[in-house]
Formats: sequence, C-alpha cells, structure tokens
Amino acid sequence: MLVSWNTTNACNLYCRHCYRDSGAQVENELDTAEGMELIDEIAGAGFKIMIFSGGEPLMREDIYELVKYAARKGLRPVLGTNGTLITPAAARELKKAGAAAVGISLDSCDPAKHDWFRASPGAWQAAVDGMRACSEASLPFQVHTTVLEWNSGEMEDLTDLSVKLGARAHHIFFMVPTGRAANIESESLRAEEYEALLKRIILKQAQVDIELKPTCAPQFMRIARQMGVDMRFSRGCLAGTAYCIISPTGEVQPCAYLPIKLGSVRRQSFSALWRESPVLQELRSMLYSGGCGTCEYRKICGGCRARAYYYHGDYMAEEPWCLYHGRKGY
Repeated sequence: MLVSWNTTNACNLYCRHCYRDSGAQVENELDTAEGMELIDEIAGAGFKIMIFSGGEPLMREDIYELVKYAARKGLRPVLGTNGTLITPAAARELKKAGAAAVGISLDSCDPAKHDWFRASPGAWQAAVDGMRACSEASLPFQVHTTVLEWNSGEMEDLTDLSVKLGARAHHIFFMVPTGRAANIESESLRAEEYEALLKRIILKQAQVDIELKPTCAPQFMRIARQMGVDMRFSRGCLAGTAYCIISPTGEVQPCAYLPIKLGSVRRQSFSALWRESPVLQELRSMLYSGGCGTCEYRKICGGCRARAYYYHGDYMAEEPWCLYHGRKGY
C-alpha cells in the first residue's frame, strides 16, 4: 500500500494541469511535529511506501528531516517533484536522509513545450539537471509524464529519453480534470485515443528494460490481459483500496484527483480514517454502476473513480473513457 502526502502547497512553478492548484503556501499547513505524528500513523496502518509531494516538497525546509524520520519508521520514502530544485547537494542530502527514489516530471522531449506546460522558462533543463544530480548521488529516479492530446505522440520517444537519462521507470499519467486541469479538460484524451495509447505503451514495454506504468488509466490491466501480456501490477485504480492522499493541511482524500474530503488527521487519527471512512468502504465494495458494474475486468481494472466523479458526479459510476464497458457481462 502507498500513501501520498502533499507536504506543502508552495511551488516554484505554476503548471497548467496542477490538481492541487499549487503556487503559494497555504495557512495552517502541517508542521514538523504533526508530520512526524502522521508518519507514525501511516506506518502503524500498514502502509509501505510514502510519497512526499506537493506543491514542491523541496520547498519545505524540514523535508530531509521528514524523509529521514519516515525511513527510520520502516517506510520507503519517495519524492514526487518537478526536479528543478534538485541540485547535486540536494540529491546527496536526500540520499543521506534515506530517500529510496525520486519521481521527476518531464512532459516533452522538446524543452520549449515542457517549459510552456510548466509555465517556467528553463524548467526542462533544470529537471534534466536534477535527474543527472540524482544519478551522480546514486539516488534512483523515474520520469513522470502527464499525457494530453498535444504530447500523446511523444510517449515512446519520452520512454527512450528516460532510458538514456538513466531512469528506473517511466510513469505516464492520464490527466484527470481537477484543480487547474479542469481548465484544460478539452485537451484530455478521449476513448479511442486513450485505448490506442495504452496499447502502444504495452507494446513499448516489451522493447525496454525499465518499468512503464500508465497511471489514472486502469484499463491498461484489461488491455494487457486481452493482448496476452503479463503485467506485474495486480490492479489498475487503487483509490481508497491501496492508496490515499493527505493535503498540506491534513485533509484525507481517496486519491489526488478525487476531491472528496474524508476527514482531517488533526481531528481523527489517519489509521481510523483509513479503516472506517464510509467513502473508502464503498470504493472497496466495487459495486460500481453502469458498464463498470457488469464488467468481468472490474476487479483488476476498477475504472478511474476520479474521472467517473468529474463527468458523472458519482465516484461509483461508469468510467467515461473506456471503449469496453463490460460488454461481455460479469
């Protein structure tokens, strides 16, 4: 199981698709002591991987202390970052603190396109420099790409670039329109494009040694099964079943892209929220409606619950960008 903590809303970039609408630090973010208490709760609840994200986690002065504490508690600490603040010194400090890996965003092979999407000139080069700093510090890193219509043709080239840069994996995020991403919903992939790209990713996996993983596109599990390809993953959508996220102020959500507040770790223990939340209990039931409810692949796919919520107002509804929709029945 894995959990993500948006450690701060502060960010040095202003990306067009940010689900957190990051930029400025918000009032009343969890402080160091509260962060350590949260880490205790997460470890006690049986989670194994803790993602420190943001905003930009390296904007927190205590990030190395928090990473070190998580490692000491037996968690596998990883960072989700735009990479632009990873200097050689920062990479060495992260390694020393016990960080197991870093995920760095790169959305195009063309620096100008990446910089436009991230609204910051020089962001592409700074991210690549951050990857090189990780390599020099022997800190494993992976590349994270958000895919939309404008860059969907680049995925194989981005995988090749990831290999060249020394990444351990290339994770491809299919945009869910929440936060600032709601402003560019029309640029997200539709069903035919969505399915075609998933097939391309699965075929590309056979050509490279690094891990490729579509994220927020759980149909990849069904498509791989139909193509006779064995994927090491057990399920597509993990929202509320093996994953959740905590906001900078301590609000718990089923996933980053499903903006339903389950409660605050300041008022209730994280472990209790994880065990007892009615929303999480419903997600775990897998009693979906529409095609997802009758689909024979529902247990390995699950449909994107956040996308169902955005388009239908119901997180248990049918995934809107699936071509299959349980056409054989369950």
